[in-house]
Amino acid sequence: MSRKPMVISVAAVSGGGKTTITKELMKRLDNSKALYFDDYEFRESPADICKWVEDGADYNEWNLEPFTTDVCSILDDPTVNYIILDYPFAYLNNGMSDYIDLSIYIETPLDIAMARRIIRDFSDDTVGNILNDLTHYLSYGRTAYLEMEMSVKPSSDIVLDGVLPIERTVNQILKQIRKREKYFT
Repeated sequence: MSRKPMVISVAAVSGGGKTTITKELMKRLDNSKALYFDDYEFRESPADICKWVEDGADYNEWNLEPFTTDVCSILDDPTVNYIILDYPFAYLNNGMSDYIDLSIYIETPLDIAMARRIIRDFSDDTVGNILNDLTHYLSYGRTAYLEMEMSVKPSSDIVLDGVLPIERTVNQILKQIRKREKYFT
């Protein structure tokens, strides 16, 4: 009898390191697959994130069916041992929560996350576009980052320092995975 893959979710604010950590875990965990939340289009989800946060940030307003369908498909693959989700909600969406075995939150200071995001998203852009993005962040977007710290972080199993070197963070995650594997089979 084969066991189902362990599902590990990695959450952080934009620029917090989700994708970097997910890719590094993929290198270190044999027979793993990754799904990236940003690769999906969720038609039944809030159109305006800032308004969604302002209205109370109900994570169940997100219909994650395309994402959960792919998770279920991989769960049935006997060759996969780990599913790593680059996924921002931890256990807060009822449609996903039952699939997750380990939820990690990368706690990255907002100034560092913002700097990383600007470097990532605006390397070939004009100063005007960068200033517009920063103005939007200060006026509206920061509330979404704070919402994650207030809701997603405490609902995660493990909170790790987003300033640590990537290798150290990944090693901490691997240690937690190994601990849980004892009880997983």
